[in-house]
Amino acid sequence: MELEEYRRASREVWEAMAPGWGEWAAEMETANAPVRAWLLRELDPRPGETMLELSAGAGATGFEVAGHLGDDGRLISSDFASEMVDVAQRRGNELGLRNVEYRVIDAERVGLPDNSVDGVVCRYGYMLVADAARAFAETRRVLRPGGRLALAVWSSAEDNPWASIAGRLLVERGQLPTPEPGAPGIFALADEDRLRMLLGDAGFTSVRVQQVPVTFRFPSVNDYVAWATNTAGALAVVLRGFDESERAAFAADLDERFAPFAAGGEYRFPGVAVCTAAS
Repeated sequence: MELEEYRRASREVWEAMAPGWGEWAAEMETANAPVRAWLLRELDPRPGETMLELSAGAGATGFEVAGHLGDDGRLISSDFASEMVDVAQRRGNELGLRNVEYRVIDAERVGLPDNSVDGVVCRYGYMLVADAARAFAETRRVLRPGGRLALAVWSSAEDNPWASIAGRLLVERGQLPTPEPGAPGIFALADEDRLRMLLGDAGFTSVRVQQVPVTFRFPSVNDYVAWATNTAGALAVVLRGFDESERAAFAADLDERFAPFAAGGEYRFPGVAVCTAAS
């Protein structure tokens, strides 16, 4: 797929996912709490600073950042999908946040001046952009001297069965294409050496990488399928096209493959995020 076609299709997918991200926000934030804490610690937001969140989704990571900026600071909560920005703004308004600005921003084309923000945080966004090198260069451009970047991407498929089992099953069934090496996707930046190289090429001179474990919990296979259908990007698009019999067959296959992760009346899936601080 050409990059422009990928950008168009990706925006459509994530616009469609926005309601589900709002609906399942609590479950996703519970699973991702260790990653959110790591990013907050490494970003080290301070009163009066201006912070930019890219690929904010439902906004939870940035909202914690905003809590450290004070009345004189500002968080720019952004996503390239306008429906996601709407979800984040509704949630931010419910929380009573007054130092947050909501904007539609593409990480590859950040419409901000050079040297205009003190920090950038991005959780699970860079791996999905069409051109990660371009996105990192844009991030470096808008950061002030001494500015900080804190990001998270997913490690390998093997480290993240909560995502890879269902994806592999759909590939085996011919309902998803086999991922192309180097193409954008959930595991596109799992290689830490490649991640370091991209950041170095973008002008970051200090890079620190740490693997952070997470756990996804689902009461049943049906709960997993409901979650994936509402939140899981390209995988969700396929699931939404299933009729009742296809959905039942898919769930039955998952039930067999999920067996090793059954514990205490639920399914517990390990995951690993590659968390990175750069400046």
